[in-house]
Amino acid sequence: MRNHMLWGLFATFLLCAALLISFGGPMAAADDDDEVAVYTIADPIGDWGNPTPYERYARGPGYVRMSFVFDTLVWKDDEGFVPGLAQSWEEESETSYLFRLQPDARWHDGESITADDVVFTVDYNEDHPDMWVDNRIIDYAEKVDDHTVRIILSEPFAPFMDQVAGTLPILPEHIYQGVDDPLSLDDSLAWVGSGPYTLADYDKAQGTYRYLANDDYYQGSPRVREIRFIKMALEMVPAALNRGEIDAASIEPEMIDQLGSLTVVPLPTHDWTYMLMINHHDSPFSQTEFRQALAYAIDRQKLVDVAARGFGLAGSPGLIPSDHDWYNPGIEQYDYDPDMARSLLAAAGYDGTEVEILIKGGQPKDERIGELIEEDLEAVGIDVNLRSLDSKTVDNKVSSWEFDLALSGHGGLVGDPNFLARDTIDMDSFNSARYDENGELVDLLESEATETDPDSRRDIIDEAQALYAQDMPALSLYYPDFFWAHDDEVDLFFTKNGVALGVPIPLNKLAFL
Repeated sequence: MRNHMLWGLFATFLLCAALLISFGGPMAAADDDDEVAVYTIADPIGDWGNPTPYERYARGPGYVRMSFVFDTLVWKDDEGFVPGLAQSWEEESETSYLFRLQPDARWHDGESITADDVVFTVDYNEDHPDMWVDNRIIDYAEKVDDHTVRIILSEPFAPFMDQVAGTLPILPEHIYQGVDDPLSLDDSLAWVGSGPYTLADYDKAQGTYRYLANDDYYQGSPRVREIRFIKMALEMVPAALNRGEIDAASIEPEMIDQLGSLTVVPLPTHDWTYMLMINHHDSPFSQTEFRQALAYAIDRQKLVDVAARGFGLAGSPGLIPSDHDWYNPGIEQYDYDPDMARSLLAAAGYDGTEVEILIKGGQPKDERIGELIEEDLEAVGIDVNLRSLDSKTVDNKVSSWEFDLALSGHGGLVGDPNFLARDTIDMDSFNSARYDENGELVDLLESEATETDPDSRRDIIDEAQALYAQDMPALSLYYPDFFWAHDDEVDLFFTKNGVALGVPIPLNKLAFL
């Protein structure tokens, strides 16, 4: 009932805001015949890595920046799959896919893109895997002719189109052939891609990017001639948007009424989550009772009400959001219960040892969430030390298991439910719980992607959610409502099921063409 009341308030707020603001989407009113000389996008973090397949930062903004320069076989718009480097494709069987390539596609240096490049990319990734693509599912790729390639899978893989064909950037064979270490390439070579933009400048220290339109792009010369990403503190964004200094930026809900006639694009689904990452290798966090106590002790709805000002959805102990098609409503919910938390802490033998929680400094919402969690945990007898570090340091410490608890977050909770496996048993990602201590859960998550019968797959996902909630390898705190504001120069839209693996950022490169 409480969630319904909040959503009612949310709807009323948006209705009032609509008197001042036009809510835009892929069909907004920009004139597609008018060129845009420079389009500037603000970002509070700035640097998301060198936008190449092997140097990008392994988070959504890093992938999006790379996607302007490198194309995949297929892509997505606001409705679903559309051509990328492949102008058409067909599923020949559960393990065989045929792709017919764009005949006019060229690399930025003028070389033609052929089936050889696709075959090479698949082979090269066996030794140099892309950070987001599990190539173990691919048996091999074969050239049918210069512009046709067949990819053979080792077994059926339900999310193949989304998580491989639509995510793996295709590499230029003539550049990467013979390169043992892809990180050793000079930028002049590493920036040679196939996308609608060439990279003119990347400044790691300043967190800035500058892209120029590729007039030889096989889908036509981009309407936006230059794209710039700049670093800007979140609190400066509304004024910069109103003054026309920037064209687009992510905003906080409370900023909406500061934006005059600018367009606001709301994220239509909850595909991003704040997570409490747990070092389940070390005591007391290695004990299931202690992890369950954390879930009972933290008032997740209060995080939505206070930190998110009601703009969000309380986290599910099974990770999958409650408004997702694959959500299992029968899992243990761990409703806020301090007494149960104290009982479980006693059962776990917790001795009062101080617990350190890493938070990302300089981000007010993260700091507020950390403070609320600290209050809840100390109320049940857990001594907490909040430690504020920069974003990338937190990610690095989580990756190397140098933490107790950490406030983190990631997108991708959209579309194919295989994200549950990726965010649980992927041992290489700091966004994953990296939890393999429950063999039954591992077996379920390893089998769900190869199950092509929808009903059978749903049974597997339901059971996996229940086991995840039981073991609590990490805790989803809440799923925030996201908003982007822009000036209508470009028809920004949220990609159906997210960019690539599910990135919830409305900067799909197709909007700039």
